[in-house]
Amino acid sequence: MRLGSSRTLFRSLAISLTMLPLSLSVVHAQDATSLRARHELLRRQLLVNHFDRPLYIESSEIKGALIGDVFAEIGKPYAHVAKSLQGAEHWCDILILHLNVKGCLAEASSEGETLNLHIGKKSEQRLADTYTFGFLFRAVTVHDDYLQIRLHSPGGPFGTSDYRVTLELVRLDERRSFLHLSYAYRSGVVASMAMKTYLATAGRSKVGFSISGHKANGQPQYVGGVRGVIERNTMRYYLAIESFLDAPDASPQQVEKRLNDWHSYVEQYPLQLHEIQRADYLKMKHKELARQQSLITALTAPG
Repeated sequence: MRLGSSRTLFRSLAISLTMLPLSLSVVHAQDATSLRARHELLRRQLLVNHFDRPLYIESSEIKGALIGDVFAEIGKPYAHVAKSLQGAEHWCDILILHLNVKGCLAEASSEGETLNLHIGKKSEQRLADTYTFGFLFRAVTVHDDYLQIRLHSPGGPFGTSDYRVTLELVRLDERRSFLHLSYAYRSGVVASMAMKTYLATAGRSKVGFSISGHKANGQPQYVGGVRGVIERNTMRYYLAIESFLDAPDASPQQVEKRLNDWHSYVEQYPLQLHEIQRADYLKMKHKELARQQSLITALTAPG
């Protein structure tokens, strides 16, 4: 990406930091029993909340690490959800739904499967002008009642490092599953400056989902700052997973349903997530998906 000024640098870095999937020093359940115990602890929050779905979000900033977690109860059998989330190529189908993901390719490497993720603007953009990250994809645990998947990229632009995503899934009963999605990254000095610039300008009025207090009129006061950034993207990526699980096939009709569902779900939270009209979103994503399919075809062509 060509950076013509420090202002452009800050804006570009803010995009890369706010859009990447993450997770760091979060303590994960590691097994079905522990994750079910967390579900039991969150039972009330999953039932009574302002999301209109059984979902709970946490976020924190600890010693240079930004961390976000979403916990959600899914009304689908574990076997169906686990199968859909195990393939690296399926994660590309999920991530491409996000506004700032311009492309995603799953490739085999010497270390295993890698997701090459292109992060950019909320508008149409050449892949050459985006940031590219290689995430090593690993299905760490695959049991008949518990799944854990991890993605990791050791470095990012301007001193950022240790980008991760961890997904855990557990079977609750014949019809329900419980999902934990965790994000984080480590920030450096330049990255922190870029984030402060973003939060003082374009991100000044943006908020997250956690309620930090109440206004004089009794309306909720939502968390802002870097926690707001993490929470907005935690929700965007969770909604991408939800959209994919409702339409996991590769048919044009299913892909179109995914796109429309994601935009509809995002628009349920206009204060936090509204960015683009449906027609503009669909036009942009159709072009990005066509470009991605052309790359896949070129990579898999014989000879």
